[in-house]
Amino acid sequence: MLTRNVADGIHLIEHAYTNVYLVEDGGEVMIVDTGLPAAQHEISSAVRSLGYGPGSVSAIVLTHGHFDHVGTAAKLRTEFRAPVLAHPADHYIAAHPYRYGHERPRFQYPLRFPGSLRQLGAMTMAGALLVRGVADVHDLDADAAATLPGAPVVIPTPGHTAGHTALHFPDRGALIAGDALVTLNPYTGGRGPQIVSGAATADSAAALASLEALAETGARVVLTGHGDPWTSGAQSAVERALAKGPS
Repeated sequence: MLTRNVADGIHLIEHAYTNVYLVEDGGEVMIVDTGLPAAQHEISSAVRSLGYGPGSVSAIVLTHGHFDHVGTAAKLRTEFRAPVLAHPADHYIAAHPYRYGHERPRFQYPLRFPGSLRQLGAMTMAGALLVRGVADVHDLDADAAATLPGAPVVIPTPGHTAGHTALHFPDRGALIAGDALVTLNPYTGGRGPQIVSGAATADSAAALASLEALAETGARVVLTGHGDPWTSGAQSAVERALAKGPS
C-alpha cells in the first residue's frame, strides 16, 4: 500500500508489516530500504506511479543490512540501474542477510509473545526466509548523502546492527529511523515507540544509547522500519522507547 506524503515529498510503502520509503527531490527519487521479496512489484509500481523510471532513481539506500530491508535491493538495482548504499559496517550483512548478530534466540519469541505470530507469519509469507543478499554496495556517508534527494543528514545509530544509519531531513521535519526505533515490534507484536527485540538486535544497550541522536534531530515526524509514522516528535518517541526498554 502506497501512502503519499507521510512527510513532505516522502512516501510510504507498507508490505507485510515492513516499510519502504520513496524520497522525491528535483525530478529524482531514492528508495530507502527495500522490504521483502514479495514487495518487489509493489515498490516498482509505486516508483513508476510517481513518474520515475531507470535513470531517475538516484539511489537505493539501506538503513541496515537485515533481510527485511535488503529483500528486493538486488532486483531493484537491476531494474532501475541505481546504486545501493549502506554504512560500511553493514556491507557484509547486506551480502549475507541472515548472518547478523542478535542477543537472544529467535525461536523463543513466538512462544513468549503469541501476538507476534500475525507479523512474523506475514513476513514469512512475503519471503523472509528466501532473501538473497546484495553485494557491491557503496558507502553511505555524509558526502554521499549530500548528493541524494532531500540531502539527508546521516545519523549513525549503532546497536540494532553495527552500521545502522538513520536519515534526517531537516527542511522537511522528518526522520527516517529505520529499525533504530520502531512503532511496531515484529517479535512481540507490541505497538508504540521502542527498539526491536534482542531476537534481531545485536546490542540493545547500544541501541538505547543511540536514541539520543534521534531525539537531538528535533524531527516532527519519525518514519520507522515497522509500524505507523510517529507524528508527535522525535523527543517523545525516544522518551517512550527508553521507558519501554529492551525486550
